[in-house]
Amino acid sequence: MKVSDFDFELPERLIAQTPLAERTASRLLVLHRADGSIEHRTFTDLAEYLGPGDTLVLNDTKVLPARLIGAKADTGAKAELLLLKRLEGDRWEALVKPGKKIRRGTELHFGAAENGGAPLLTAMVEEEGEMGARVVRFQYRGIFQELLDRLGQMPLPPYIKETLDDRDRYQTVYARNEGSAAAPTAGLHFTESFLERLEAQGVKLCRITLHVGLGTFRPVSAEEVQEHHMHAEWYSVSGESAALLNEARASGGRIVAVGTTSARTLETIGQRFGEGPIEACSGWTDIFIYPGYRFTLVGALLTNFHLPKSTLVMLVSALAGREKILNAYREAVAEEYRFFSFGDAMFITE
Repeated sequence: MKVSDFDFELPERLIAQTPLAERTASRLLVLHRADGSIEHRTFTDLAEYLGPGDTLVLNDTKVLPARLIGAKADTGAKAELLLLKRLEGDRWEALVKPGKKIRRGTELHFGAAENGGAPLLTAMVEEEGEMGARVVRFQYRGIFQELLDRLGQMPLPPYIKETLDDRDRYQTVYARNEGSAAAPTAGLHFTESFLERLEAQGVKLCRITLHVGLGTFRPVSAEEVQEHHMHAEWYSVSGESAALLNEARASGGRIVAVGTTSARTLETIGQRFGEGPIEACSGWTDIFIYPGYRFTLVGALLTNFHLPKSTLVMLVSALAGREKILNAYREAVAEEYRFFSFGDAMFITE
């Protein structure tokens, strides 16, 4: 299976640069995977496709203001860090710019020095990885999180050129566990009132956590799909959430994943526990889902529209079928749906 099998034409004008004024003002393409039929709706119409017996699974990760703009200590040249995950203590995995000029042993400064003293935040590059990945160790005075809130910017995807004045526009309304380098963007469509409406009609809400990391930023460089390897990301499922999933499975209810991050977490624990009861758990997952994969827990999926040849297009193709997904994407382009993080939504159902 070739990566080029998941390519399609996407006009640049359809890449959404800013969030809509109202989270629920987006459009919704409904794809019925049984026959490939398509409906064009608005996002709040999702309520018509959900009801008693459905369990909606939300990724409650919270995005860190993980983009730091500073300078190299020796030359003063501009340098950028994108924090991906904390390894231990003050050591972090990060992406750097410019990658070719920030090597092991480089010292980076962030935040203006006060009264000729040390900068607010210093990072030393300790290890080098591939494609701009580095391990850095921070030095600072005070509380790291407070400094990050003060100095950091929201890590918007590179295809978004606009600045974001309100940080909360890149957080879901249910975000609570901080540690992500990108938002689980399918959840950006929800408001608190819409979630309350779904609960009132019998939909159960289940919260899990997957902190989005390097895998989101790395393109597929291999020619064959099977040659690509996902970067590991940390996930957590509470006892309460495990009980909700067990109840849904036992009753024959439908488990509806909100976003590909929720889907990957669900399938990770589905493989981990098999036919047995799901338990509270946490760990690292590098699960890669592409056509041929047999889903264990996910019965339906709410997602945004993704990049051509991306692992996310491969995941939705595994659920609905490659030809049906590519046909739906072609129709979305023809109907001028908004694509990517701040774009419109797709609901893949029976």
